[in-house]
Amino acid sequence: MMWTYTIKNKLLASVVLLALCLLVLLSNFLDRRHTRHVKNSIATMYEDRLIAEDYILKMTGNIYQIREVVNSDSSTISKSGAISKLLAGFNEWYGAYIKTKLTTTEQTTSTELIGCIHSFEKNLSNNHLDLSNDTEKAIVTLNKLSTIQLEESKLIMKSAESEYAMIKTSSEFAFAIIILILVVLQAIVFSAKTLLPLKKPKDPMLN
Repeated sequence: MMWTYTIKNKLLASVVLLALCLLVLLSNFLDRRHTRHVKNSIATMYEDRLIAEDYILKMTGNIYQIREVVNSDSSTISKSGAISKLLAGFNEWYGAYIKTKLTTTEQTTSTELIGCIHSFEKNLSNNHLDLSNDTEKAIVTLNKLSTIQLEESKLIMKSAESEYAMIKTSSEFAFAIIILILVVLQAIVFSAKTLLPLKKPKDPMLN
């Protein structure tokens, strides 16, 4: 480390300390940004995927109950009343579902779903209770929406894992650079001590 003996002032030491401070600040900034992204991914998973999936399950339950009512031996009036009540419940859950963050595919599929429900209501108003075709289409569409939730959840988890990997890599890199800077700084300190002139005691015999 003979190069350290060429240092004649503290400028390099100041530059190294400044670089160290900037690196620490940059590392902290990157950690905060990545952490914020991961938190947003978790929030999106809960608010726009898990809750949406719960709405889809409840809508699916309504459709299966409508199918049971259609296939029951109840009177036409009784069937109409039960189906109307179930449709009202379905529309309530659908209204909550469309308020979540939807992808383009989800928007198209949800439009297809509500089209089936409008068909229910039209047939019901005409006292036509053969809704087997409409219920089958609705169930298939709901299954599509459920599959989309699963696929989107996987993408969110993949993004969160990628962010975590970036946090880990940047932290390790910053730590390595900090160690290197500290080593350089220590070398500067030792070399500065070496360059100090040694004051020899005066020989009293020379007086």
